Amino acid sequence: MAEYLTLAAVDLGSNSFHCQIARVVGEQLYPLDSLREPVRLGAGLTPDKMLDEAAQDRALACLQRFGERLRGFERGAVRAVGTNTLRVAKDAPAFTRRAAAALGFPIEVIAGREEARLIYLGVAHSLPASREKRLVVDIGGGSTEFIIGTHYKPQQLQSLYMGCVTYSLQYFPAGRLTRSAFKEAELAARNELQPICASFGAGHWAEVVGSSGTLRAIAQIMQLNGMDTGDITPAGLDRLRSALIRAGDLATLELAGLRADRVPVLPGGVAIIRAAMAELGIERMTVAGGAMREGLLYDLLGRVHRHDMRDVTVAQFMQRYHVDAKQARRVSELAASLCQEFRWDSEQDADHALRQLDWAAKLHEIGISVAYSGYHRHSAYVLANADMPGFSRDEQQTLSALALAHRRSLKKAWPAIFGRIDARLILALRVAVLFYRHRTAIDLRQPRVRIEPGRFRLAIDRDWLQRNPLTAAALADEVREWEKVGYELRVPGLAEAVDYTNGAGGE
Repeated sequence: MAEYLTLAAVDLGSNSFHCQIARVVGEQLYPLDSLREPVRLGAGLTPDKMLDEAAQDRALACLQRFGERLRGFERGAVRAVGTNTLRVAKDAPAFTRRAAAALGFPIEVIAGREEARLIYLGVAHSLPASREKRLVVDIGGGSTEFIIGTHYKPQQLQSLYMGCVTYSLQYFPAGRLTRSAFKEAELAARNELQPICASFGAGHWAEVVGSSGTLRAIAQIMQLNGMDTGDITPAGLDRLRSALIRAGDLATLELAGLRADRVPVLPGGVAIIRAAMAELGIERMTVAGGAMREGLLYDLLGRVHRHDMRDVTVAQFMQRYHVDAKQARRVSELAASLCQEFRWDSEQDADHALRQLDWAAKLHEIGISVAYSGYHRHSAYVLANADMPGFSRDEQQTLSALALAHRRSLKKAWPAIFGRIDARLILALRVAVLFYRHRTAIDLRQPRVRIEPGRFRLAIDRDWLQRNPLTAAALADEVREWEKVGYELRVPGLAEAVDYTNGAGGE
């Protein structure tokens, strides 16, 4: 990956969109610019989990403005991610395509635990180093994340489906602030928290740190109105809650330090943090400056410096699922050499393709630990559904599709891969797996690949094919598999090496 002087992170949150830009100096980042807009995307989520037109328009207009600021940045220097609202919206794929066009950069949708990991990374870099365990709490618009970790390493991660936007809309309709509404909202939040209390409660950490604009706003409001000293405590929250109930309506609420864009989401945030402090036994919470966008920047910096969390995750999965590392390396190297034969639009596209192939080659056999029969389907399921730190949902779906398509019927796998995966990557992985079916090193001159629309030509030493009839027969089967999905795969000399009618290479 290229070196960059500046990096940018774009956070498409359920409440606000953020764009953070930083200058790179060695292993450190120094802020250069920051943009924030209260888009409230989560407020546009309809009961049937679709994004309404008004919310989409607000989001796209914001991203066009961010895109202007990011004009001139290289693709690898920007990372944009969507969180809870885009995780649950049924029309998120269509919206993210429009959003990426408006921004000018790809947009990933990340899982809740990946969001939690990035939040912790951002918070940890904003605080002094400490060996003590910290609990980090981040209340977003649609979800709340809880992380326990030491220094820069998270140890426990959890994301709960409760946020300041969703709770404010659900329990405080039309901005009405009543005692019964707070009670109902807090009981709902406490029910959500119950499953994590045993792992995240008092005794598992030495200090508690709040992240996100919601908690920073709550701390500032309480301090400016004489309700607390700058930290967040149960007593201070009680005073703030009482003030909200006395006001009775958000339209008449007046508090020092309360910005207009925070008014609609304040009651939901107060209810959630009161419930969290009660359930987890939190007596005091400090508030940090770092958040997920800083975590995104540091994660991107790691990728630039080849300290990519995705590589760590792949290595951990190989160990967890007892992958044959030598076989994975053989398949990866041959797939990469085939991939390098292809023409790519840019060096960055080529690098991206090689990384995808490398991860897929290392993980395509993880399903064998479940059962050998149909192991490609087991591999695909795990890769699509497991928590994989560093990977976006789309990246996991790509790995899953490659694992599903790496052997046996292409036609059965085609609905899952058509339009999602470049056929060249599938060809490279399938051919590499086919050649190393014996799971031993082979003496093979580098195969050459030529690509035309709908047509592949794979050139292999003819004498080698004659000496390896099992592989030749498997290649004959491979030719037929590609025919079934509308592609022509030509292997000169194959007809002389095997009788096409016997199908001897099938599994």
